[in-house]
Amino acid sequence: MATFAYRGRNGAGEIVQGSMEGAAAGTVADQLVASGVTPVEIRAVEVAADKTGNGAGGLQLFPQKVEHMDVLLFSRQIHTLLRAGVPIMRALAGLQESSTNPAMRELLQDVRESLDSGRELSLSLARHPKVFSAFYLSMVRVGEMTGRLEEVFIRLFDHLSFERFMQEQVKSALRYPSFVVAAMGIAIVIVNIFVIPAFANVFKGLGAELPLMTRLLIGFSDFMVNWWHAMLFGFVGVFFGFNTWRKTTEGRYTWDRFKLRIPIAGKIIRKATLARFAASFALASRSGVPIIQALTNVSETVDNAYISHKVEKMRDGVERGESILRTSISAGVFTPVVLQMIAVGEESGALDDMMKEIADMYQSEVEYELKTLAQQIEPILIVALGIMVLILALGIFLPLWDLGKVSLKK
Repeated sequence: MATFAYRGRNGAGEIVQGSMEGAAAGTVADQLVASGVTPVEIRAVEVAADKTGNGAGGLQLFPQKVEHMDVLLFSRQIHTLLRAGVPIMRALAGLQESSTNPAMRELLQDVRESLDSGRELSLSLARHPKVFSAFYLSMVRVGEMTGRLEEVFIRLFDHLSFERFMQEQVKSALRYPSFVVAAMGIAIVIVNIFVIPAFANVFKGLGAELPLMTRLLIGFSDFMVNWWHAMLFGFVGVFFGFNTWRKTTEGRYTWDRFKLRIPIAGKIIRKATLARFAASFALASRSGVPIIQALTNVSETVDNAYISHKVEKMRDGVERGESILRTSISAGVFTPVVLQMIAVGEESGALDDMMKEIADMYQSEVEYELKTLAQQIEPILIVALGIMVLILALGIFLPLWDLGKVSLKK
């Protein structure tokens, strides 16, 4: 039996973690669910591998994983099949046969076997916490309790489509600025390693005192030529060190908070995160999830440790008997317009509708910001590129200019 490290939430919404032995991750998930803990992450500490490499236990160099698109398609297809009256076991069998991802086929096979043994669908899906989030599992559980499972799946499909759209929009908007910054970095390296040393040899042959800008350029170029290996190792070390720090609880919280303060990009990240929060809360509320449990599950979906902490504070306030409006004000992340909409929704008893309106509003603002992101960043890139060219021009051409003036005097 292997040892698995787990992280989950108990009935009070608190994070619990530890280790447990089990034959597989699914077995550990079953034990956790039975003890009242909803698993969030389960990872093997010791993995028993088949050294012969034969059969399903063989070593795979590039094992396939269940992607976001697989879960998206699964939600849509299972909704269609259930709405058509197809029994759940037959629906899962059909989806398993039609899936093109081996990892998804194995997952569906495990879910079918779990259902065969008498477990509910939500518990069967909970055996795969890396694929199905706590929010997803909570929605499925509510669908089972209310008998509206097919309705929950189509709402989950819309929710996952919204998240995928936001991610693709952000990637698309950042593609051009990233390319320009990378090109500038490569140009700086090439100029300092190949171009400036050639001019430095010419300037040394002149025997004249060089301008300050030229001396600085030559000094930096010599440093890069002589210590490029140290700089390379330094950058690699900083990169891996930063990633390691960012994966810690404190590091992720600090980094996610810093991202919200980045000029231009910070406001887009904040609006996208709050749009995800409002859409998730609206979906949970419409599906009949109690507000405290909804806030607990939503805190897992915002994908930002800082905002997640604020949502958890809101949940604690609601548990103490405070209103959603009061806790939202205390969170300090919502605009006055959003707070007014929350107040109206709470007073009218249509908080889920107001949250959906907030999500739509934030989504529209994010779409507009992303469309104009290139226009907002382009002036900054042009100024940075102009400064770089000016420094190189002054450093290289000033000595030539001085040499030309001396020649004219002669």
